[in-house]
Amino acid sequence: MSKKKVLVAMSGGVDSAVSAYLLKKKGFDVTGVTMCLGINPIGSKKTLCCGPKEIQDAKAVCTYLSIPHYVFNFADILEKKVIKNFLEQYKSGNTPNPCVECNKYLKFGKLLDQAKALGFDFIATGHYAKIGKYKGQTCLKIPKDKIKDQTYFLYKIEKEKLESILFPLDIYTKDEVRKIAKKVNLPVAEKTESQDICFITGKNYKEFLKERGVKNISGNIIDTNGNVLGIHKGITNYTIGQHKGLGISTKSPLFIVEINAKNNTLVVAEKTEKKVSGLVADSINLFVKETDFPKTVFIKIRYRQAPIKTNVYLEYEKYNSKKHKILKFIFEKHTDFIATGQSCVIYYRNMVLGGGIIKKVIY
Repeated sequence: MSKKKVLVAMSGGVDSAVSAYLLKKKGFDVTGVTMCLGINPIGSKKTLCCGPKEIQDAKAVCTYLSIPHYVFNFADILEKKVIKNFLEQYKSGNTPNPCVECNKYLKFGKLLDQAKALGFDFIATGHYAKIGKYKGQTCLKIPKDKIKDQTYFLYKIEKEKLESILFPLDIYTKDEVRKIAKKVNLPVAEKTESQDICFITGKNYKEFLKERGVKNISGNIIDTNGNVLGIHKGITNYTIGQHKGLGISTKSPLFIVEINAKNNTLVVAEKTEKKVSGLVADSINLFVKETDFPKTVFIKIRYRQAPIKTNVYLEYEKYNSKKHKILKFIFEKHTDFIATGQSCVIYYRNMVLGGGIIKKVIY
């Protein structure tokens, strides 16, 4: 392994720092790199993943480990591939997941491609994830720390790139990683974790959308029969499942079940009125052949939500005179509140088979 060269994505946090340390200890030829994303943290109290302070912290770790450190400017691709999509999705009434897009296009897209062009054998990150096999096919796998498991955010990595990726923290828990950092006196051993979306440095995403020119226009709040119950303050101010702050008074609590950007309306219903029986996902990325899929799988539709047991069906949809692959999921038990635009990630036992973007909710 001493001849294998690995480029470690250094965010300035403890996880990537310990990853670099572990790889060096194993005999890899390690180099650290930090992606400069053009983030201006002025006025922000958050710990960012790629701000100027984080670049300094990453450099300090690399100096301590006696390994090279580089900074690559990825501000343009962040804007084009992540932020632009983030804005467009909210305008369309969807709830985007920018971390998924960042992993696909930046860390395991452009950064991995550059690493290969520079002669590195692998790229490594501090994600809590594992790489395994399912029926002889390389896929993602749930790591030892199931609480910190980040496979939900990684399902869009292109299958052929998995062989060039290392996740050094796959056999560790977060507590164990902290202990390692303290034991070897890494400069960031006591540093807090980064919070929320890295490019949102102000108060919240609503302020960010406003700053980036996303206009909020008032519209109707309606029930499932089309009756007007109130007025909303712009669709980007609301989320699926929300029931507080709607400004309407009813005997039973009403929840947002649909955000309709075309009509600029919010549709509300009682919790028992609109039960979700399934969903349709597109923008599919699979690690495993469809023919090897078990009929019954589990899916996660939010990072922290318990997996849902479901049957999965491969279908095709015609769009612009071409057939596009979609997946339909029919749940064994009804559930509540699914937001279009979010990721639907497919699990079987401890393996990640792939996933897609939620396009349609089935009632």
